[in-house]
Amino acid sequence: MEETSRRQEASDAVSHLGWRLLLGTLRTSVPVSSLSQAASAATHAVATCGSEADDHLRVDLRPERVVLTLQSRKRAAVTARDVDLARRLTAALSDLGLRTDPAIGAGAVQLLEIAIDALDIAAIRPFWAAVLGYAPEPDADIVLVDPFGQGPAIWFQQMDQPRPQRNRIHFDVCVPHDEAAGRLEAALAAGGRLVSSAEAPAFWVLADPEGNEACITTWQGRDD
Repeated sequence: MEETSRRQEASDAVSHLGWRLLLGTLRTSVPVSSLSQAASAATHAVATCGSEADDHLRVDLRPERVVLTLQSRKRAAVTARDVDLARRLTAALSDLGLRTDPAIGAGAVQLLEIAIDALDIAAIRPFWAAVLGYAPEPDADIVLVDPFGQGPAIWFQQMDQPRPQRNRIHFDVCVPHDEAAGRLEAALAAGGRLVSSAEAPAFWVLADPEGNEACITTWQGRDD
């Protein structure tokens, strides 16, 4: 079985190629000029991955960009195979005159999670799975995912006691590690306030003017 890559190693291996590590995936954006060109780029990407495409590659086509995501479906994590595929895809797309681009500041490769704080996770998880049509992520009892890959993941954070004074559902916005500072600055300039930076650079807790919370997150600060 493929070994899961350590976060720092995976990031170092692909960052110079225009890929970024986000929530156990490698992601990049390929600028294109039309949906037809996007389809051609996607076809070339699938062909480059060959028999490994189904187990590792996901593609999102838009008229202005193609977003490529690599992750081992069996491990729900980045492996050495995904790092190798990122290298191969970058070279193959370059042969077409296309570039892999993390689109820093444009949000093209960010990922969104919704976090629900709960006292009894096992009791509420089935409700959220049913109402959203979600399913448990493999080997992750606290995570629900959209089986069609369209909606954000839902994860459950354990609470020790009731907390009526703060909201218990918040957004986690995972951004490229080199975009976090700019996103934090923009949120504060837009009227937000910093609630906590104790766990930075893994995440910063922010709140809007009415106290609703969101976290800006990165892969950094999470390896042992």
